[in-house]
Amino acid sequence: MTARTRTRERLGLLVSSLAVLLAACSGATQPIDPAPVDSSHRPMPAGTEIDPELGAAGESDESCDPTASLRPDSSTPADSTMAEIKDRGHLIAGVDQNTFLFGFADPETGELNGFDIDITKKIAEALFGDPEAVRFKAITSAERIDVLQNGEVDIVVRTFSITCERLADINFSTVYYVAGQRVLVDAASMVRDLSDLGGQRVCAAKDSTSLRNIAASKPRPVPVAVEDWSDCLVLLQQGQVEAVSTDDTILAGMRAQDRPGTKIVGEPFTEEYYGIGIPKENEDMVRFVNSVLEDVRGGAWQGSYDRWLREDLGPASPPEPEYR
Repeated sequence: MTARTRTRERLGLLVSSLAVLLAACSGATQPIDPAPVDSSHRPMPAGTEIDPELGAAGESDESCDPTASLRPDSSTPADSTMAEIKDRGHLIAGVDQNTFLFGFADPETGELNGFDIDITKKIAEALFGDPEAVRFKAITSAERIDVLQNGEVDIVVRTFSITCERLADINFSTVYYVAGQRVLVDAASMVRDLSDLGGQRVCAAKDSTSLRNIAASKPRPVPVAVEDWSDCLVLLQQGQVEAVSTDDTILAGMRAQDRPGTKIVGEPFTEEYYGIGIPKENEDMVRFVNSVLEDVRGGAWQGSYDRWLREDLGPASPPEPEYR
């Protein structure tokens, strides 16, 4: 028997075997229906809360002038907070890494960039002569006060609105930026402002003044609280909230990330005074930071604003400081 004959026989056996298998599979047995699939919902980001209990924290405290800070002093005596930071060799700053234009990680380099990052580097430069002598600690909105009280950071530069309530727990620099709360919606939405969103879900970050303003609006929307502003954009893109409402600076970053899918609507209905958070006991650091901000207002502020924000928010100039 030749090799070719043996090969033909093997092929014949293989074909016969396959025929038997196919015949078995083609019997009268009915196919099994797959299990029915119910409609599914996309999961929400971790930590999302629908209509959270705000309690007394939702009440506005107007017992002080939140914009007034301590007068500037650029000295750094040997027993000062600034001297301790110098001995360490770097500044530690709590910042955002998810808010495009203000504090965000460059997807290509991983480096932090944005308006708040520029301000932070100016403080490091004033202390060390080196704007890179800073270690950034990425924090959520809800962590801003805790990291200052626990001594985890020297300062917080994170779209941080100054309020009388917060001043009871920490200190703030002078105002370095004034924002206004507005509304971000899908580009096809007919919503004109927050008053059109009664009974509908509107997203904001936990422990933010924006969340409180949503809850206080009439007719009342349903506040949705998240850990980071980027979670709000995800929920809006997935149709799980009708809108996002917060400072126009943050919304401008979201819109820039999602052109042309979203739009900002309505006029600003609040004034949010951004300050740099500093531990309550470190008044010398407040004065030092205020001296840095005096210099920043002279030129660096405008350069940073024009680079990051002017295209989306139009022309602006630094706010004048107020001192106690």
